[in-house]
Amino acid sequence: MYNSLLLPDLRVLLDSNDKTGMRDFCEALHPAVSAEVIQGLEVDDAWRVLSNCSIEVQVAIFKYLELAYQVALVEAVDRKSLSRLIEEMPPDDRVDLLERLDPQQVESLLPLIAQAERSDIRKLLSFSDDSAGSIMTTEYASLPEDITAVEALERLRQQAPDRETIYYIYILGEGRRLHGLISLRELILAKPETLLADIMERDVIAVRVDDDQEFVAQELAKYDFLAIPVVDNQHCLVGIVTHDDVLDVLQEEVTEDTYRMSAVEPLEDSYLASRLTTLAWKRGVWLVLLAIAAFFTAAVLSGYEEISAEFGWIILFIPFVLAAGGNAGSQSATLVIRALALGEMTGRDALRIARRELMLASLLGGGLMVIGFFSASLFVNDFKVSMVVGITVFLVVVMGTVTGAMLPLMFKRLGMDPALMSNPLIAALVDVFGVIIYFNVAVMMLK
Repeated sequence: MYNSLLLPDLRVLLDSNDKTGMRDFCEALHPAVSAEVIQGLEVDDAWRVLSNCSIEVQVAIFKYLELAYQVALVEAVDRKSLSRLIEEMPPDDRVDLLERLDPQQVESLLPLIAQAERSDIRKLLSFSDDSAGSIMTTEYASLPEDITAVEALERLRQQAPDRETIYYIYILGEGRRLHGLISLRELILAKPETLLADIMERDVIAVRVDDDQEFVAQELAKYDFLAIPVVDNQHCLVGIVTHDDVLDVLQEEVTEDTYRMSAVEPLEDSYLASRLTTLAWKRGVWLVLLAIAAFFTAAVLSGYEEISAEFGWIILFIPFVLAAGGNAGSQSATLVIRALALGEMTGRDALRIARRELMLASLLGGGLMVIGFFSASLFVNDFKVSMVVGITVFLVVVMGTVTGAMLPLMFKRLGMDPALMSNPLIAALVDVFGVIIYFNVAVMMLK
C-alpha cells in the first residue's frame, strides 16, 4: 500500500543523494512502513538509505524486512557493518537470519561480534528448528526474591533498556532456577517494603526448551500471556517466548497447513520472493504424486472394461459418485486437521471421532443417495440402475468421510504433520476405492 505512495519520493531522495532526507524518511515513519517501502528498492539502494540512520533505527527497520530480503542485504554489506547490525538485533530475530546464511559465513562473522552475544548466538543456534529454544529470546527481566518492591523497581529501571519486555519479571534462585513470577502492574501496586517472595506467583506455567513451537503458541494463547518462560531439564530459566513471536509462529503454521492441504509443499519465503524453480519443485512433487494416484484409478477402471461394455450407462455416473465421496472426504480432513492444529482434539480421540464421522456420513450419504437415485432416473429409466447409483453414492460418501477423518489422525499418531493428508490426495484415494465400490455394487445388483 505504502510502496506506490512513498517509493517514488524515496527514489528522488536517492537520485539527489539527500542524506538528511533519507535519514528523516527512516526516522519519521514506523519501522514496518519504512521496511515495506525499502523492500521496493534494489539491495544496494536499500543500504544507501539505511546507512544514513543510526544503528538503532537500522535494527528496527531490518526486523520488519522479509527474511529473503534480509539475506540479500547481508550478502551485499561489508562484514564490519554486518557484525554491528547482528550484534544489536534481538536474539530471536538474529538467529532466524543466521540460520539462513551459509555456515562458513556465520563462522567468519562470529569473531567480529562481542563475546556475550557470540555465546548467546551459539546457544540459540544449537536448538532444533521449530522448538521453543529456536524462537525464544534471552532478553528477559529477572530479580531475586529477597529484595523489596522499591529495590526491585530500581533494579528493573537499570535492566529495562536491554530487555525485550519488562511486563513480566521472573524471580530466579540459585543457578537461575525459576521460582516465581510477578507482573510490572503488581510490582508498582505493592507497598515499597514488601518482599518479592511475599507477592510473587509461585505456580508458574512454563514450557520446555525442546517443546514444539506450535505447542508453545497454543499454551500462550490458552492463558492469554504476553510472554511465556522457557526452562531446561533442571527448571532453570533459559529464555522467554513473547506474543509477537507466537503470532509469527501461528501465521507460519497456518500457512504451512494451507499449502499442504492444497497439495503444495510449504515455501520458506513469500510467493513473489520465491524462485520459479523453487515453486516448480514444491508444486511438482505433489502433482507427480497425484498423477500416480490417478494412474491407479485408471488401472482399476481398466479391470472393469467388460462391465463397462455391457452396461454403457455406468460411465455416465462415475463423476457424480467420485465427486460425492471426494468432497465429503475433503470436508472431514479439513475439519480434523484444523481441530488438531487448534488443540481441540488429539490422537486419543480417534474412536470418538470415528463414531461421530460415521453417524454424520450416514446422514450425508443418505441425503446424497436420494439425490443420486432421482438423478440417475432422469438418465436411465431403470429402477435397479437408479438403486445402483444411489447405494454406491451412500457407500462412497461413508468411505470418504471416515477416511478423510481417520488418515490425518493416523499421521498425527505417527508423528507426522496431519496436513500432509491434503484434500487432493484424499480425493485421489477416494477415487480409487470409489471405482471399486461402484463396479462391485453394479455387479452384485445387476448380474
